[in-house]
Formats: sequence, structure tokens, C-alpha cells
Amino acid sequence: MILHTQAFGLGILLDLIIGDPHSFPHPIRVVGALIGALDKALNSNPDEKPQAARRKGIMLWICVMLCTFAATFFLLAVLYKVGRIPGGLGEAVLTCYILSARSLCKESMAVSKKLKEDDLAGARSALSMIVGRDTAVLDREEVIKGAVETVSENTSDGVIAPLLYTAIGGPVLGMAYKAVNTMDSMLGYHNEKYEHFGFFAAKADDVCNFLPARISALLMIGAAAILGCFSKAYDAAGALRICKRDRKNHTSPNSAMTESVCAGALGLQLGGTHLYQGIPVGKPTIGDAKRAAETKDIFRANVLMFMTKALSLLLLFAILIFLCKR
Repeated sequence: MILHTQAFGLGILLDLIIGDPHSFPHPIRVVGALIGALDKALNSNPDEKPQAARRKGIMLWICVMLCTFAATFFLLAVLYKVGRIPGGLGEAVLTCYILSARSLCKESMAVSKKLKEDDLAGARSALSMIVGRDTAVLDREEVIKGAVETVSENTSDGVIAPLLYTAIGGPVLGMAYKAVNTMDSMLGYHNEKYEHFGFFAAKADDVCNFLPARISALLMIGAAAILGCFSKAYDAAGALRICKRDRKNHTSPNSAMTESVCAGALGLQLGGTHLYQGIPVGKPTIGDAKRAAETKDIFRANVLMFMTKALSLLLLFAILIFLCKR
């Protein structure tokens, strides 16, 4: 257990130091390629009946999950067969790949950097790398809000949820969660092609993120309270109030949890109608527009994300001590 805990800690440290190097092979890209190939093979008939499309979507989901479980388990088994150190290092590297705090910060702060240079076109391009909406027509404030929304939403499904799953079941369970999340991001669309085929992938992601999203929201409120002791930019009372009021203002049962906390903590109004592939998609607003968004809010959202992660690690550490004493 000590070796696994050390590997987990080293993986977290690696994520903070190197994040997700684009030049290195990433297992999630392999999972994405598998999903894409199965999507092409199973979802090629536009006249497919809804029930048949859903069955094929379930087949894809099961196949991807089995492959992810088997590949991760086999890789770690081979490494531990070689020795404890290779096995531990393999766990650490996989844990680093599973987490995405550094990458989320880097990509969102790239938007901030372009805005500080008064390069709105560059900021729109940088934002397009991390959001699904059309960014070409967004004004400066909408670009800032888009980055803040992405950081706040991904604090749960990109940082805290994979951290919790990996803590519980190691890289095998952590990679399985990432596979669920990737299938939702690739297939969980409400359009003609994926409405039925991606139905199960979207619902499975909702189930897997149900508890982590709520844990993340509570931790983020605590993070806002701590940061509020050092900066007036964070309002813990506002975070709690907006979370209670607007946590359901999203088509997903989970996405607005941390987004509403962040909106309340920073005094911003997020959400609303945006273009997706040229089509306006109306969404409820989250939070109150107490002030206009400013470039610093992207940095503030990242600080809130890292403090939330720190609290989650303290929680896991406390649970570990409790279990070791039993």
C-alpha cells in the first residue's frame, strides 16, 4: 500500500511539473482513436432506428471499457513483474496522464496571455482549443468567460474526479474513468448523428460524475473561503448562494455544480446562449453579473481550481490516516 501511495503522490507531482507534454505519446489519445474507429464502424448509417443505434452505442462503450481496463491492468502487471520500482514508476506516469490540472491551467492561461497582448484573434484561437463553442465571433468579455467556465467545469471532471477515482482504484480505475469521460466528449452530443448512438455514453458519464461533482463543489466553496481570507476577489458566501440557486442550470446534472460555485465566488454571470457549429444553443445563465469579467478572472479561476485540488488531497490524506489507524 505504501508503494501505491508513493506512486500516486509522484504522479500528482509529475502532473504539476510537466502536465501533458504534447510531444509524448498519451494513452488517452489511443483511447480516442479506438472510440473514433468504432464510431466510424458502428455509426455509419444515418437511417438507423433509434433502438438499434442505442444498442450499438452500448456495444461501443463496453468494448472501449474492456480494452481500457485490460490494457492498463496488463501494462502494470508486466511492469510489476519486472520489479517494484518499474511498477511504481509506471503507476506514477499513468497517474500523471490521468490528471490534467497543469494542462488545464496552461491552456486557459494561454488565452489570458493573448488578451494581455491585446490579441483578441489569438485569444479566440487559444480558447477554441479548450471549448466546443464557436469562438470566432466572441468579444473580449465572452472569451474571458469562456475560459473561466472551462476551468470551473473541468475542476470537477478533469481534476477532482480522476483524482478520486485513481485514489480509490489506482491507474486502472483512473484510466477507466478517463475513457468514460472521453466517450462522452466525443459522442455525447444532441444532434442527428449522436442523439441515440451517444445516449449511453452521455448517461454513463453523468452517473460517474454525480458524486465527484458534488464533492468538488463543496471543496471549491471551502477553497473560496480560504482564498477569501487573502483576497477580496473571492466571495465564499456568494459561492454558496449561487451554487444553491443555479447548480441545476445546465442540461447536465453535474456541469453547473462547480461552475455555479466559481461564478458566485468571482461575482460573474456565466452560461447563456452560444454558437455551436453555427447553431445558437440557448443555456440558462449561472451567477449574477455583479461586474464585467476581466482578464485576471482566468488566473483567479485557476487559483480556485488548485486550492480545490489541495483540499481534496488533504481530504484523501485524512482518510488514509484514518484507515491506517484501524
